[in-house]
Order: sequence, then C-alpha cells, then structure tokens
Amino acid sequence: RKAFPLLIQDWRQQWNNQTMPFYFVQLATFNNPGNSNEGCGWAELREAQSMTLQLPNTGMCVTTDIGNPWDIHATNKQDVGKRLSAIALNNVYEKLMVCNGPSFKDMQVVGNQIILTFNDVGSGLTTTDKYGYVKGFEIAGNDRIFHFAQAVIKGNTVVLSCDAVSQPVAVHFGWMGDASDCNLYNKEGFPAVPFRTE
Repeated sequence: RKAFPLLIQDWRQQWNNQTMPFYFVQLATFNNPGNSNEGCGWAELREAQSMTLQLPNTGMCVTTDIGNPWDIHATNKQDVGKRLSAIALNNVYEKLMVCNGPSFKDMQVVGNQIILTFNDVGSGLTTTDKYGYVKGFEIAGNDRIFHFAQAVIKGNTVVLSCDAVSQPVAVHFGWMGDASDCNLYNKEGFPAVPFRTE
C-alpha cells in the first residue's frame, strides 16, 4: 500500500513528468493459500493494487479470469496486452471506449439480501456462465463468518443472498488466491475487480 504508490511517484520524478501515465496488471489467479475466513495475503495484495488507483493517471488491468492457478507466469499475455492497450487508447489517445471492468460502488441491505451497484458497467453487467450463475461472491453477518452467496444480475445491480446468513452486513468478491471462478463482467468483456466492503 505504501511502496507501490511511492514507486510510481519516484519514476515520475526521475522522468520529470508528474502526469506520466502508469498502467499496471493486477495479480492474476494463483493457487495461494487463504480465503475470506482465514485471511488471504494474495487478495490483500490485489486490494493494495486497487487502492493505488487513487493516484492520478493510473490504470489497472484485472486478470483473475485469464491466469493459471498452477503457473504464476501464465502464458496468456495477449488478453493482458489488449486490456492494457484499451486503457491507453481511452486515456492517452482519446479513442473513447469502455476500458475497465465493473468495480464496487455501493451496497444496500434489504432484508436478507444485499444489492450491489458498480462503476464501469459499460453497456450492462453479464456473466460468462450459460445458465446465468454469477460466482465469486461471499457474504457474512455480524459474526464475520463468510459463506458463498447466490448472486443474480438484476439490471445493473447484483443481488446476493445465502440461506446461512439471515442478516448480511459484508461482501467479499474474489477474495482468494485462485479467483478463476469469478465470472462477473460488463458486456464489453472486462472482468469485475475483486473487492471487500468492510
């Protein structure tokens, strides 16, 4: 959380260009230990990368869906390059297009459900699952024990519920090293950014 923004600021200083664009790739899927209930260092590193977007002129490419859980240096570099180039084409070359996946905006608790809204939905939310099942979400009540949630896309929102959680208060999405099950996208094909609400 400290070193990465400092690195960007230092490189900009060394190049004497305080607005130099800096685009980076978020950690891909990897079979690292940990989960929402045990803690997951890999997920926290991803979160630290997301937090770096607070710096101006930065952009992040999400790769949870194109990594290889058994190979930290996954071979699919083409899609990584396409996603990074979309950010550059939009931000630097002003070829306006959707260039980011959905990112958490807000949550509302309604009874035993949580309704999530997102930034960067493009022309709408979608999933790659042919039956419409959205995977990767967990919810917890006040006990902070997370359970896998049923997730349904309704318009530009995602509605979460779980029989084991009658009064939900928190959400995790992709909070594990191998987040390759996560399958929420915008219709332009960019995957949702892993997050936690608490």
